[in-house]
Amino acid sequence: MDRTLADRVRELDAVDAEAFAERAAGDAEVVKSLLRDGAFDNHRSVVGLEYEFYAAADGRWADDEATDCTLMRVPRRLFDLIDFEKELGLHNAEMTTSPQPFNGYGMAAQAAEVRSHLQNARDCTKAEGMRLVSDGIWTIPPAGETAREYLTDSVLDDGVRVAANMSDAVRYHAMANGEELETPLTVDAPNVDIEAETVMPESLITSIQPHYQMSRATDLPRHHTYALRIAGPLLALGVNAPFFPPDLYADGVDAETILEEAYMEHRIAVFESVLNADGARKVRFPRDFDSVETAVDRIADDDVVVPIPADEGGDRFDDQFPTFRAKHGTYWRWVRPVFGGSTRSSANARLEFRPLPGQPTVADTVAFLAAFAGLMEQLPKHGHPVADLDWADAEANFYGAMRDGIEADLDWITADGEHTTDLDAIYDDLLDAAAAGLEAAGCSAAAAEEYLAPLRYRVENRTTPASWKVDRVRSRLDDGEAFAEAVTATQREYIYEQSETLLQGTFAEW
Repeated sequence: MDRTLADRVRELDAVDAEAFAERAAGDAEVVKSLLRDGAFDNHRSVVGLEYEFYAAADGRWADDEATDCTLMRVPRRLFDLIDFEKELGLHNAEMTTSPQPFNGYGMAAQAAEVRSHLQNARDCTKAEGMRLVSDGIWTIPPAGETAREYLTDSVLDDGVRVAANMSDAVRYHAMANGEELETPLTVDAPNVDIEAETVMPESLITSIQPHYQMSRATDLPRHHTYALRIAGPLLALGVNAPFFPPDLYADGVDAETILEEAYMEHRIAVFESVLNADGARKVRFPRDFDSVETAVDRIADDDVVVPIPADEGGDRFDDQFPTFRAKHGTYWRWVRPVFGGSTRSSANARLEFRPLPGQPTVADTVAFLAAFAGLMEQLPKHGHPVADLDWADAEANFYGAMRDGIEADLDWITADGEHTTDLDAIYDDLLDAAAAGLEAAGCSAAAAEEYLAPLRYRVENRTTPASWKVDRVRSRLDDGEAFAEAVTATQREYIYEQSETLLQGTFAEW
């Protein structure tokens, strides 16, 4: 007899969490032994990217504007055709690039692979009347549904809560059926009022996640320290989620209050509040650590949310620590260390940089990958003084950027050792260091500047995708439109602009 999704959730909930944690701790000792043997060391740095999208109607079959750009569920059969992965919501799809050596050719290969896969995906999804959107948060629900209905629709199957619009990956459904996350789950964001019996509200958000693999695993703590210091400034340039679907705002709140109190990157608040339910600390800005062994222990010691049984006896390199690898999947930090690899030669220790939302164009996305990789190459190698920025100031930078975007008050220490809060001085220093790191990795000076140009444009013009959206909503309100209409029209404009520039243009052209 075929097992239902509810059956599989029950099986997962029956796994002994304490025994799972003990196996993860044992696997952690294996990882530390392999680290001592140099198993995760390589002779080069490597870069990669995870890139999430949501699907929206392209309007070709719309009778009127009301169904244009509405959220769409991706047919499951399409994933094999477009070589994307399923994500949390039925509307989500994720691309993962092939890891490439961090040099001039590797960076070019990353950009080309994203464009190649995305062009193929656009060709395939066009036949379904949909487009894939690169964004931080969706605001137009599916045709004929409210966002609240879409996010909260669920059924009870013999005591198991199953979300109607969630992917069939059992771990997603198990999160809200275990004891670790007490339901209902709520979104803690200004003037927003939504609660759900599942983690579906997390599917509001989409992100890009650059990866950087250092050549020596023992260097991971120092790279992690720098990654935390650049998290705030890079997030401030990348913010792209100032609005929720209008029907999720609390009754009686006026448009000016929503605009005045909105965060520029609500994606941070959504992820933290949904998965930190009942006082949990699963999603957060991580502390510094001083040894790679400490990084391993933190993953092993993290609270168990979903004790996913691991297959034993596989022939992959990282099958030597299968439970640790499974546990890492729920180790949610805004900068996350990763230990893995399918073979001994590909085994690696790397950092996954998670603060950034989806961006308006591929060029803007690649700009952040290039900046992160360049900074990871340059700052540790030259001992940039920003490593001495107090951790609390780095954390304040991060949440300040979440709230205020490019208008945030940021603290920085320049290459000359000078403490500054001047925005131009901060980004001159940061982006010049990123360019130097790209050149040191083998990119030409012209290529380095081309990669980073979308970010320099944002600094020079004090603009971000989030501020672009806010400005347009304000303008529509001034013209007499209602708030819900202004947000929806702005989202359509965003999608229309992206349709013309996603593969070959930049946000600067908007």
